[in-house]
Amino acid sequence: MTYRIVLLPGDGIGPEITRVARAVIERAAALSGFSVRFEEHAFGGASIDRYGEPLTDETLAACQAADAVFLGAVGGPKWDKAPSRPEAGLLALRKALGVYANLRPASVHPALADKSPLRADLVAGTDLLIVRELTGGIYFGRRERTDSQASDTCTYSRAEIARVARVAFEQARLRRGRLTSVDKANVLETSRLWRETVSEMGARDYPDIALDHMYVDAAAMHLLRAPASFDVIVTENMFGDILSDEASMLPGSIGLLGSASLGEARPGIFEPIHGSAPDIAGQDKANPFGAIEAAAQLLDALNETDAAARIRKAVNAMHEAGEWTGDLGGDLTCSGAGVKLVERLEAEAVAA
Repeated sequence: MTYRIVLLPGDGIGPEITRVARAVIERAAALSGFSVRFEEHAFGGASIDRYGEPLTDETLAACQAADAVFLGAVGGPKWDKAPSRPEAGLLALRKALGVYANLRPASVHPALADKSPLRADLVAGTDLLIVRELTGGIYFGRRERTDSQASDTCTYSRAEIARVARVAFEQARLRRGRLTSVDKANVLETSRLWRETVSEMGARDYPDIALDHMYVDAAAMHLLRAPASFDVIVTENMFGDILSDEASMLPGSIGLLGSASLGEARPGIFEPIHGSAPDIAGQDKANPFGAIEAAAQLLDALNETDAAARIRKAVNAMHEAGEWTGDLGGDLTCSGAGVKLVERLEAEAVAA
């Protein structure tokens, strides 16, 4: 089996972490008995510099024909005044590929518990997944602005809520069977519809899943007070944006986490959750573990779970050995961490 993967290295540290992810995917694929064919395209600011737009028709066509899309990072101050910002390319890509569910896992490895800004005893055992609705809500609603006032409209349909809730319920079945739906149903009509829809689905289609509801302000507090109490969280676009960024700090570095944006079918978009970090771009200082986790999520989505498990086992071995980049107190470079991980993959294969 050969999979076609489009690489969009993007901007800042994007090319550096994408090189690591590519090497890790290639080695894990070889060890698990399948192959990958990569196709690289300029995207975001890099595409603006080369073609005058963040997402060209050629790049979009390649992504639509791929089995998966791996994205490094987009954006940077260089393009702040560009007619079309790099981030516009990402929004257009998400829309064109029909990805509506953003999956962001956050877990705390025991060896990294003391790296968290929270006490180690508070974050111990944290292993949660946030499922964020990605294409609706206030970010995509009607906008109006005058000299004296402005408005942003938040709109959700029952169908939009149901499709992302189904992803979350299914993920809960694969994990520990608990789902927390986050809304603001004491204030917002969209949240009342959200709660009604999720409740009906739970009772009708997922009686095996323990479903509870939480207001977004309470969820934000509980993520800091008792993060290990969560299994899967599902919520709308803006709430998910905020809560997933909050959760990203629990493991100790935003550089550790990956994400998957999924729709009804392939291809999905897989990327680390961090930005382009232009202040360290080209210095080989970036933490590639988030990109590596995104690579594992990509392989999971292709049902190559053996390869994904190999990668995560190698990452765990590195954490246990204290083999980290500078943001975690280690001395590995970005490329060096990639080399070390490939070595771990090969050593584990020999041992097996």
